[in-house]
Amino acid sequence: MSAPSPPLLARHGALKVIGAGGVGGPLARYSALYLASLDDELPLVLVDGDAFEPANAARMFFARAGNKAAVLAEELSRHVGEALLVTAVEEYVTPDNVARLVREDDLVLLAVDNHATRKLIADRCAALADVCLISGGNDGVGTDGGGSERAGTYGNVQVHWRENGVDRTPPITRLHPEIDSPSDHRPDEASCAELMASVPQLLFTNLQTATAMLNALRAYLEDDLRYAEACFDVLDARMRPTLPVTVEPMSQA
Repeated sequence: MSAPSPPLLARHGALKVIGAGGVGGPLARYSALYLASLDDELPLVLVDGDAFEPANAARMFFARAGNKAAVLAEELSRHVGEALLVTAVEEYVTPDNVARLVREDDLVLLAVDNHATRKLIADRCAALADVCLISGGNDGVGTDGGGSERAGTYGNVQVHWRENGVDRTPPITRLHPEIDSPSDHRPDEASCAELMASVPQLLFTNLQTATAMLNALRAYLEDDLRYAEACFDVLDARMRPTLPVTVEPMSQA
């Protein structure tokens, strides 16, 4: 039996998971189960230009080698059957295709590991009238709030919600200069050396990042979102909101 659809689901034309790796894999799997359980169908679109390789098996589940979006879409389609339409876009997001991949009324779950792609998608969402972007970050090293660094145990989730051309929550670039002015590169433009030297991620932190993003997704769709950003540290078993949602829509900056 299907569950009633949450209040804000009807506002969106598709749920798009961008990045299908260590965070995006569990994010896609549980998003598919959630959407397939609802009365109203919202298509699930997986976007990634990267491929699963045997070396990924230490921190990712996948049925076979091949493009991450395509492999996951095959797996999820078999599992949910006709209850949910799952499609794959086997591309990295670039300036040439971002307008095609991120559109009005999209609900976007961004699970990438570089600020350059976050910046590209954040700017695209800021130009749309109606969109919700939920971005999860797990870049290997963060702080616990007291100044000590924790290797691979820290992450955060940010929500940029635009409604009728007005920011209900701030863009993810507004309070994060490292995203607004990224020093890294998108995977489509990074060298092999840069890709090999990417910051390591931990399995459990990846899972916590995906969980935090799914929690934000549910809160948003239930029209009960109480924060625009939250951070966590798995070593401290702690998650806290760092930016509450204002009651009135925020004006454009």
